[in-house]
Amino acid sequence: MLTVLGPAGRACDGVSRRAVLQAGGLSLFGGLLATTSASQAEPSDKHTARVKSVILIDLFGGPSHIDMFDPKPDAPAEIRGEFASIATSVPGLPICEHLPRLAEWMNRVALIRTISHPYNSHNPYAVMTGFTGGKDREDYFSRPTDYPGMGAVATYFGCGQPGVPPYVVLPDFPGYTQSLRRAGPYGGFLGRKYDPLFATADPKLDKPLDSGKDFYNDDVWAIGDPRLPSLDAATTADALDRRRTLLQQFDAQARLVEGSRATRDLAEWQRAAFDLLLSPKVRGAFDLTKESDATRDRYGRDLFGSSTLMARRLVEFGVSYVTIHTESKANGHWDTHNNNFKMLKNLRLPFVDRSLTALFEDLKAHGLWDTTLVVMCGDMGRTPKINKAAGRDHWPQCGFALLAGGAMKPGCVYGTSDKQAAYPIDFPVTPGDLCATIYELLGISHEATVPDHTGRPHGISHGGQPVRDVLA
Repeated sequence: MLTVLGPAGRACDGVSRRAVLQAGGLSLFGGLLATTSASQAEPSDKHTARVKSVILIDLFGGPSHIDMFDPKPDAPAEIRGEFASIATSVPGLPICEHLPRLAEWMNRVALIRTISHPYNSHNPYAVMTGFTGGKDREDYFSRPTDYPGMGAVATYFGCGQPGVPPYVVLPDFPGYTQSLRRAGPYGGFLGRKYDPLFATADPKLDKPLDSGKDFYNDDVWAIGDPRLPSLDAATTADALDRRRTLLQQFDAQARLVEGSRATRDLAEWQRAAFDLLLSPKVRGAFDLTKESDATRDRYGRDLFGSSTLMARRLVEFGVSYVTIHTESKANGHWDTHNNNFKMLKNLRLPFVDRSLTALFEDLKAHGLWDTTLVVMCGDMGRTPKINKAAGRDHWPQCGFALLAGGAMKPGCVYGTSDKQAAYPIDFPVTPGDLCATIYELLGISHEATVPDHTGRPHGISHGGQPVRDVLA
């Protein structure tokens, strides 16, 4: 079932507000409407797009840049860690030994090693919106006054195709395993109609946790598939029609109260959203049973692998912006305060190495490489110095972003960190810069603005500039 933020209330016919919104879907169908309303862009805000779709992979928790793409083999043991580095297809560029498949792909992708910002908390807010001003967002929860996520901005400017959602988040909303609505991917002050369509998932562990241990110690992993909300086995088209009837009753009551344009728009969005929910095309995009066993195995049967495969399918069906957000179920996250090396070696790195390269292979094979941008990054990096629990702690001062697709300069390595991978020594890149780069590739001027609730314009890149050196 789709769920929404906000306290429960009562509609005028006695039906609870929460029930109405659950019947209608998250944010009153936010994220389901690709082109049901015209783009809000000024002509000067748009130019020729170089890509049609973006897949943003958020390695939530803070992936260890020094143990992945920026190894320091000459640093002291308490800095360099346990892993060896291996040569890649780019001469002079070593990466972690546990990423052998990606090592072969490095001459076809671009790597930024100097992502830096001040946010030391577990929110994807900075990386998904580009905003790093104000206070560190330790409160976690999204707010209607937040800056909109990149996918919401892309939707606002008309990205997407008719008949499919423009913006989808997999496998569920950020924080779903902790009952948190983490800030970042939402429409924010643009309104809930620009929220993404959140898939839903009910992942299981591949085996029970060992008694007395937690997910920092156990080699367990989450398995399961993301699915289209409200279209699980228990929800039929008839059930959706009943929900449509409920909402039509709600609309009738609302029109008695206020015959406003907003009310008419809401009714239009609801009708369009139900058409999409019942669309064979949309349901087919979310149907992983259409994939062969061999393909499922190439991506991996874990939740991350299934989400990555789902992202490829969504792009094939015309979705413009897909976010994969790793979660905290078992040890699916990247917050390695404890047992950093065991968890990376046994779980996280092999999963990413397998699933990401399978995605690259399929984008090439399906003719999508040139029109798709894949960005993999995290909310922060990890401390250069290893702590007493064999882990690394939060470190937003330096991190990485891996960018792939036909618009990228093959084999480009941008930015250099110091001898301990602690700070950039040249070409620091902010989340705003990363957002500006993505917007430009989508055909949106990085200098464009969007209005808040009062009509005040806000720059979508928050002062960021495109990193043109990584572009082909």
